[in-house]
Amino acid sequence: MADPAPLRSAIVKEHALRRPLAGEVHARPYEIVPAPVRASHLAILHDGLDASAERAYLIELLGSHGAEPPGEGANHFARDLGGLRLKWERHSEFSTYTFLRLDGFADPFAASALDLVPRDWLDRMPGAVISAVHVAIVPRGDAPGDLAGPFAGNPLVGSTVVGRAAEVWTDLRLHADGFGRILVLDQGLSRGQTGRLMQRLLEIETYRMMALLAFPEARRIHAEVARMDRALAAIVTELADPAIVQNDRELLERLTALAAEIERLDSAAGFRLVAARAYYAIVNQRIAELREERIAGTQTLAEFMDRRLAPAMKTCESAADRRELLAGRAARAGDLLRTRVDIALEEKNRDLLKSMNRRARMQLRLQETVEGLSVVAISYYLLGLVLYAAKGLKAAGLPVDPDVAALASLPVIIGAVILGVKRLRRALLHEE
Repeated sequence: MADPAPLRSAIVKEHALRRPLAGEVHARPYEIVPAPVRASHLAILHDGLDASAERAYLIELLGSHGAEPPGEGANHFARDLGGLRLKWERHSEFSTYTFLRLDGFADPFAASALDLVPRDWLDRMPGAVISAVHVAIVPRGDAPGDLAGPFAGNPLVGSTVVGRAAEVWTDLRLHADGFGRILVLDQGLSRGQTGRLMQRLLEIETYRMMALLAFPEARRIHAEVARMDRALAAIVTELADPAIVQNDRELLERLTALAAEIERLDSAAGFRLVAARAYYAIVNQRIAELREERIAGTQTLAEFMDRRLAPAMKTCESAADRRELLAGRAARAGDLLRTRVDIALEEKNRDLLKSMNRRARMQLRLQETVEGLSVVAISYYLLGLVLYAAKGLKAAGLPVDPDVAALASLPVIIGAVILGVKRLRRALLHEE
């Protein structure tokens, strides 16, 4: 019997991003692991570390265990390293390394998954650690008699989660090895639930620390904004007080310098504050996915975050809001000052035009006076020529009276001179 013909796709032309986008919902899957299991999780800030350098670093570890290297451009993978499993993910600001150890244990934190990782490789890990936590998941019957013992006697935060299928306990502190600790007591988790719960707990810790990166920046911004606010208030006071003689140019220079400082502050810390808001939203979402139920006398994770993390995030939000308000006030003050400068400039232009009009009128009057004097002078010289000509004719024996000839030619000479001057003026104006 012949093989059936392969199905033909009904899609004529597929978008270049369709398949990557369709696969995005399956990106970074959770591990399917049984209890007991121990995990060591590291979140590493890139600090300028590019993907190729990190890839080379990972290939070194995978090659020493005979594991397949990640594909070119991969952002996540999981590999078995012989008694140890590595899950790696690269995000925009940080990368996470999660090592899983599946052998049995009596003390949840006496040994960790990192003990199976080559020490020299760990010592050369690029980037800076922002989050480090050990997780131990054990069946409820194998739990330590004293839950506070593995946490050095610190007060614990805990709750039942996932429909009472597990209990989660932590003190949210760093211990002597620099790691936090989370203990999960399995009360009926499936392998998939175990992997999902572990991933959510690790993401809560990682994104909590990433969100808190903005807290020192927020406190610095509050101090900077307070200083800039005082400077802006001084400028506005000078601008609004009519009793103060201001130099608009000097005020504008101060205001421009202040606006530049505000923009510098935004470029330096704006991304950090926006990222903190996004990370905090992920923390709250992951806590909600735990479906916590209270254990009598114990604070839940949601309550702890609401009492400790939420105020820090409010500080970050208020820093962003204050910076935006300050930028808006500086912009309004700048508009007001520019409007005043424009009005002053228009008044100066008006006064200049008035002065030019006065000078033009004076020049016109002077020109008319000069023209009148020119007519008199030219007429005088022409009349002198006529008089000399008449005297010459009389000396030649012609019956000409010089005085009569001068008198008779006077109106003609004056009229001709006036007409000539006017025509000359019209000709000059036409050329201009």
